[in-house]
Amino acid sequence: MSAFLLEQLLRGTLSDPDGAGMLSVPTKSVVIAVSLAGAAADLVTALGFGQRLLVVSDPTTHGILGQRVASDLAVRFTIDELILDDAPHADLATVELIEARQSATAAAALVAVGSGTINDLCKYAAHRIGIPYVVFATAPSMNGYTSVSAAITVEGHKKSLPATAAAGVFADLGILAKAPRRMIQAGFGDSICRSTAQTDWLLAHLLLDQPYRHAPFALLVEDEAALLARPDRLLHGEADAIELLTRNLVLSGFGMTICGSSQPASQGEHLISHYLEMLPPDGWSPAFHGEQVAVATLTMARLQEAMLTEATPILQPTHLGEADLVTHFGPELGHSCWHGFSSKCLTDAETGQLNRRLQRDWPLMRSRLMEVRREAAQLQQALMAVGAPTAPADIGLTPDRYRQAVLHAREIRDRFTFLDLAAENGLLPAFAAADGPFSS
Repeated sequence: MSAFLLEQLLRGTLSDPDGAGMLSVPTKSVVIAVSLAGAAADLVTALGFGQRLLVVSDPTTHGILGQRVASDLAVRFTIDELILDDAPHADLATVELIEARQSATAAAALVAVGSGTINDLCKYAAHRIGIPYVVFATAPSMNGYTSVSAAITVEGHKKSLPATAAAGVFADLGILAKAPRRMIQAGFGDSICRSTAQTDWLLAHLLLDQPYRHAPFALLVEDEAALLARPDRLLHGEADAIELLTRNLVLSGFGMTICGSSQPASQGEHLISHYLEMLPPDGWSPAFHGEQVAVATLTMARLQEAMLTEATPILQPTHLGEADLVTHFGPELGHSCWHGFSSKCLTDAETGQLNRRLQRDWPLMRSRLMEVRREAAQLQQALMAVGAPTAPADIGLTPDRYRQAVLHAREIRDRFTFLDLAAENGLLPAFAAADGPFSS
């Protein structure tokens, strides 16, 4: 059924559950198949690009798939290849390197061969240049293949920036099933945050009247339930399980595209992950994005449970100022973070108004929030079944360092999540200081 749903979405014949006619996405083609060997030229030709293409990979993805894709495409296209350094960073300098090569070769489109980092680099470079791109996936490791935002580090600040939608997303299940187990686990970790992200976003809607949509979550209902029922099948590389995860990630990315932002799939759990990457402990090698999100998702699920079982929240005005953020993050990052964080700081007047709303409507808000969330214990069980990280130590972090991330992650941008609700209610420090982030 979900495969048919994906087909309808691509054709523009899927009804919008929010009542806005039919859903549509800019991506023209998504092909998830048992094998795509020898099919690259046909797949790309159907998209109507120009003659010259720039294939972007890194040494690992080049060996896994990039060499094959470039060879297949060379039958019909003029191919230039850019093989980035091993383990490239999704930063502005690398984006500019891709742009320079495209300018030198006059490529009509970019062909990304990889997963999270390669995809983000190419989609953002394509956006800045004004040309299309496609991606040949090498791992079911994240949901960004079909989103229109890219996570790019700019002057040390990890930002979600507008990007070009992939014209085509091509996933060879034989390649994906052979991806390192950690990358498959990371993809599962990135998918499982639907629960905490939706709960956070719905909170901002109910409390602050921020825009909210049901559509991105309606896309995921069937696949999420099937994934959670038997996540262990991913460990064995079973083709139907890998297909299920891949489609779930693709549909999650489309949910962000439909909404024009990463809000449906990136809330408090991603703030914690981004904070860790922005202020990494000395000597720490960041885990895969989805591994960090898996651990942070459990933290957010526990915080949401704690807040939803407490008495009606009573908010206080925000006590943090720009100087506090500069002290914590340093001058450059501190001022950058303040630009976003200041927009959600609560004044005395706003606090009074929100507390009156909470006193009146909290039972109804709580009921609606409980409908969309999943219990932390269920999420933890699923992550353990697939062997994914569930604790800070699993991703190389000390408890103290992780607690700092829980306390300060809300300060890096403007999204109002349960981290803010707990902080302005005076409960976040106690949650972080106790065992809240670590156990159900």
